[in-house]
Amino acid sequence: MKTSSLSRSDWTLVLSLSLLTFVLGTSEFVIVGILPDIASGLSISIATAGSLVSAFAISFAVGTPITMSLTSHLPKRKLMLGLTILFTVLNLLSSLAPMYEWLLVLRMLTAVVTGVLISLAMLVASESVPPAKRGVAVSFIFGGFTMANVFGVPIGTFIGQQAGWESTFWLTTLLGAVAWIAIYRVLPNQLSQEKASLREQMALLTNPRILIAFLIPAFGFGATYVVYTYLVPILKDVLGVPVAWVSPILFAYGFISIFSNIAAGKIASHNPIGRLRFVFLVQAFVLAALFVTTSNVTLGLLNIALMSFMAILLTTSTQIYLIDLAEKFNPNAKGLASSLMPVASNVGIGLGSALGGVVYATSPIMTLALVGGLVALVTAGLTAVSYSLDQR
Repeated sequence: MKTSSLSRSDWTLVLSLSLLTFVLGTSEFVIVGILPDIASGLSISIATAGSLVSAFAISFAVGTPITMSLTSHLPKRKLMLGLTILFTVLNLLSSLAPMYEWLLVLRMLTAVVTGVLISLAMLVASESVPPAKRGVAVSFIFGGFTMANVFGVPIGTFIGQQAGWESTFWLTTLLGAVAWIAIYRVLPNQLSQEKASLREQMALLTNPRILIAFLIPAFGFGATYVVYTYLVPILKDVLGVPVAWVSPILFAYGFISIFSNIAAGKIASHNPIGRLRFVFLVQAFVLAALFVTTSNVTLGLLNIALMSFMAILLTTSTQIYLIDLAEKFNPNAKGLASSLMPVASNVGIGLGSALGGVVYATSPIMTLALVGGLVALVTAGLTAVSYSLDQR
């Protein structure tokens, strides 16, 4: 095998792991589309049903790094196969949940399993391919989430609306079984295992370099979600887009992110953190420009398309960067490090949405663009600091 290219077996592994993340992403995000159906079916309010989303995010953020540390000594192949079975069973049980409380607990457990499987998929991909191609491999793993948002979520939502919310979980159960078959055939037997204790691994989180690197994707995602959370009101109330156009525009927004994901792999191929300094500066300009461009529907939509393209350019680079920093400062905590980018993205989405909510409630709506741009500018500063420390 050439060290500069991916072999056929490498591609089979990467695509199988991408299928797994597609299934995980569909399960995670599709819940938003069927909240009214769940509320009606379980006789609860939509607000109460909405707590399924926040509970998932919190469980993901808290449970993933802890579980990754606790299971780091286990063989990764057996762990991934076992967790994929557990994921499938949890989705099946979710389809049978007779009341809200049961579904809430099942979704919280699914969140932790999802987070660990995502982290393991990233780690296995980065360990199993030639170093020069890690960016390509990891970008494909992230691509599973992109495809989940573009295709999995709309399909799952449609099925749930037509045949009942339970049928959406039947779909994710079936997809989970398919993903298990795919990874069973290709997961390597010889994968690294960490021998350090939980305390030794958690020490990674006290390293200032790791904390700065964690904040980069958290602020990067937060910058986008200050604006994206309120994209529909911006489309309808500021740009004056007809209601019938909103869904196609949102689909196009997701579709553009496919190309963003490809570009993310290219950025990560060489000097990723150095390049991200400029990516975040451009992102800051693109977000802030919405304050002006939304006065014209054509310019506004083009600007929103650029916002979509910029949104996930950070993913592959920051994922690999956190693993590399762990390799340097605490090699026995690479598994924990691999979980930090997905956790940071959830933290950033939550904080960005919350900040956007405050701005939306207290200021003219397009102030969101300026605040999002400011957060991206802060992210560029954090990235520059981390890059400077790397050069010492």
